[in-house]
Amino acid sequence: MTGTAEGRPSIFPTLLYADAKAAIRQLTEALGFTELSVYEGEDGAVLHAELVQGNGAVMIGSKGRGGVFDTAMRNAGPAGVYVVVDDVDAHHRRAVDHGVEILMPPTDQDYGSRDYLARDAEGNIWSFGTYAPQTTG
Repeated sequence: MTGTAEGRPSIFPTLLYADAKAAIRQLTEALGFTELSVYEGEDGAVLHAELVQGNGAVMIGSKGRGGVFDTAMRNAGPAGVYVVVDDVDAHHRRAVDHGVEILMPPTDQDYGSRDYLARDAEGNIWSFGTYAPQTTG
């Protein structure tokens, strides 16, 4: 991921979940993300959350809160996100230990990466691997 001038990432996948709190638990406990921030509404809905992995991050929120983004995402299908990790096999074991649905076990790819695919509780596809393309010349 390329960063801004201050070294921060400039792209953040954003996913909405029917049960955002459960998604945050699965992503942190089973898939190794770190919770950076979680903002909840008075009704307990997740208004905005940021989870980090390495130098990248994903934004999470609850479906059904209203607003332009929620309305635009209402009929959106599952998303796919690729996350670079150092030790694919250890990461995979952690996911398996937490009962995450694995779609492809750790596999060496022709292009030099080792990755695996998982599906989260609401159908989003997460790829974890060693492929980290250089985004600057």
